[in-house]
Amino acid sequence: MTALGPLMARSDDDIPVRTPRVPAREAAERELSDPRYHQHDPNPIQQALDWLWARVDELVGAAAGTTPGGWIGLLAIAAFVVLLIVALRLRLGAVRRTPTTSGALFAETPRTATEHRSAADRHAAEGRWNEAIQDRMRALVLALEERALLTPGPGRTADEAAGEAGRAFPAHADRLRTAARTFDEVTYGGRPGTERAYTLLAGLDTDLQNVKPDLAINPTGSRG
Repeated sequence: MTALGPLMARSDDDIPVRTPRVPAREAAERELSDPRYHQHDPNPIQQALDWLWARVDELVGAAAGTTPGGWIGLLAIAAFVVLLIVALRLRLGAVRRTPTTSGALFAETPRTATEHRSAADRHAAEGRWNEAIQDRMRALVLALEERALLTPGPGRTADEAAGEAGRAFPAHADRLRTAARTFDEVTYGGRPGTERAYTLLAGLDTDLQNVKPDLAINPTGSRG
């Protein structure tokens, strides 16, 4: 039998039996499809992973072949890309430290000015300047609300409170704006608070408790 001829087999009585080519191929395919022949084959997920890694290996190999210096050149490019990503991350991180927006001044359960002031003193004693600045600013604003010099506003920002208070205490308007900016920087800008910043804010809070407001200016900022 030639390679192109039909398959031949012998029957029990030694009479050659010719099997047509197509039925023979179908019989072989049925035999090879038996699960016994595939029980050790990798699962579909493993096959997909093998295919993926093969493609990656081909791409890396091709890149190494076309990059000046081969593998060394490819590694140098990869190291440069990593350093570029790190530099961008550090640069973007530094930018985000600058406050871009101000949130609400009061984000917790309402407390009195005295309670916030006491909390600020405790934080300051422990050297926790961020928390000390936050509580002292809230104490300052609440004290003005309790004196009916500011209209209570749950969603008010530090800048808004400073602007309103500055109309009642024009001589302290600049210090109030500085206090609001300090609050925003430590609360939303990621800047660490300092003892000096807290001392300035506490001094302003104390001064406002002992000074009379300019009642000739109404809350809209115009003379009454």
